[in-house]
Amino acid sequence: MGFGFSVAALLPTARVSGPLRMGLVRIAEEEWRDPAPDVAARSAVFRAHPDAVRVLPGSEAAIAELGELLGIDGDLTAIASACHEDWNLLTQAEPGGPFVLVAGAVGYPTDWQIGEKIGKPVHAVHEPTHGFAERLANPVDHFMDQLRPQDLFGRTNMFVLASSDYRYMPTVPMAQRFAHVTPENAGETLYVRCERETLRRLPRSGAIVFGIGIYRAPLGSLSDENLARVAKSLTGFMPGEDERRGVPHYGPALAGYLDRRLGVEVAA
Repeated sequence: MGFGFSVAALLPTARVSGPLRMGLVRIAEEEWRDPAPDVAARSAVFRAHPDAVRVLPGSEAAIAELGELLGIDGDLTAIASACHEDWNLLTQAEPGGPFVLVAGAVGYPTDWQIGEKIGKPVHAVHEPTHGFAERLANPVDHFMDQLRPQDLFGRTNMFVLASSDYRYMPTVPMAQRFAHVTPENAGETLYVRCERETLRRLPRSGAIVFGIGIYRAPLGSLSDENLARVAKSLTGFMPGEDERRGVPHYGPALAGYLDRRLGVEVAA
């Protein structure tokens, strides 16, 4: 199964339940980046939000190497403006040491700010993620330490939101975000948001490139098979993570929609 560039293509392998895990799959070079970015939209978001790009001193060589790999001249803003993906660079001060986020261009965040993460090691970057420190901090550091430049990997993170915005930065409490969603309108008011994440190492600088491509689709546009996968999110996540994702707030409406469309009763 390929690592595609749409919600429909990504959902079959997305994490929709169970404990936090890396869930990486090996990908081909042509699967690394979206071949059809909306450059106008990407350029506009970085013009409107210059603080979406943060670069620490010493990361210039890695940024230049990323631009060379992509065939794009310019700084990190120019590079990210020409791609669908947001790009983040992580480096080690010494072999075997922790990887630190030293540069990032994040135009399409899912409720986080690059300014709050820059300069932090991986485990601190993921601090709000329930279970990351206990389950994944050491495995992720080890994986990146051993990653070879010729090996590319990807994974998909999935969310259910009441917004189709590429740049998702909500300003109201979780309950309020989903207050208008009902079983009758969930097909049009709920959206599946997939974070298409990729990892690779740059050969000269040794920096890790972490790419994030955002894809979203209204719930009602999903196939029955993909809708059934989304349904697993209602009961499949661990306590703490389900609250962070808003499951208690969208769950009843999604469960009602599933019953209406598929004739499947799911406890929410």
